[in-house]
Amino acid sequence: MQPAEAIIERSAPAVIPARLNIFLAAIHLLANVFQFFILPLLLLPISLWWALLLLPLAALNNPFWSLVHEAIHDMFHPSRRLNRVAGRVVSLFFGAPFLVLRLSHLLHHKLNRALIEATEVYTPQSRSRGRAALGYFAHIFGGLYLLELASPLMFFLPRAVLHRMEKRHFMGPDVPGNLMRGLMRDAAVREMRIDGIAIIALFAASAWSYGVHWPLLAAALAARAFLISFLDNVYHYATPIGDTFYARNLSLPRPFSAGLLHFNFHGIHHRNPAIPWTGLPAAFRQQHLVFDGGYVTAALGQLGGPIPQARLSR
Repeated sequence: MQPAEAIIERSAPAVIPARLNIFLAAIHLLANVFQFFILPLLLLPISLWWALLLLPLAALNNPFWSLVHEAIHDMFHPSRRLNRVAGRVVSLFFGAPFLVLRLSHLLHHKLNRALIEATEVYTPQSRSRGRAALGYFAHIFGGLYLLELASPLMFFLPRAVLHRMEKRHFMGPDVPGNLMRGLMRDAAVREMRIDGIAIIALFAASAWSYGVHWPLLAAALAARAFLISFLDNVYHYATPIGDTFYARNLSLPRPFSAGLLHFNFHGIHHRNPAIPWTGLPAAFRQQHLVFDGGYVTAALGQLGGPIPQARLSR
């Protein structure tokens, strides 16, 4: 494995697959419309056996996030305007304002493997392992997505209240502090309120559509919360503290890698976020890299729980 400081070679950049991305966005939007409205209104009244379709739909959650991720990095479409519009639209069905997802993810790149961002790291002198485990497992078992889902609610508060909250609770150098300062601009608050209203209306309409079958919708969203949260940090768990560019490249069979939009080539992505997803395998081969382990093994490895800081010092 080459050192993380060795940024990817500046070869000819891969072309953004705009048409393919638009096609994939249409597929995911149709899948969400089917899950939110067509299934409960047209199929469940016929037979509850149709609810089994929620299982393959759950498998689309992480590929859906991968597509949002392309828009976050302006890799969805060459047009920045179309990129932003597409990002906002797909994020509505994902369940969080695009601006929240964008800023929080870009902060992840900026603060990668800093102590304030490493979710599994704790210092025994200031926090017990039990307390660290409680927060860590809550985060990876669904807490990350639930925070994103709840994020618009806070910004419906009066702006004077938001500013007081910022000064009182979000002035630190940690991730919440950095994120809050980026979201407190008037234009940002206005955008998140608009997107928040759309998200609340969308999810409320879906809950109404499910009616007495609302536990099925709750189960589908719980599956999304778990899958998004559990697989978010799989590329960073137990990696060295302080190495901003470091992330693991994890092996997956080619069909699964392509289905995930090659998100498993995460080390390549962190060293050069300007490579669209279709160009990641080629960049991996050009650098003669080897995988840092298997995807499933790395995912299950997260169940090892929080890790003392001293074990991960560079």
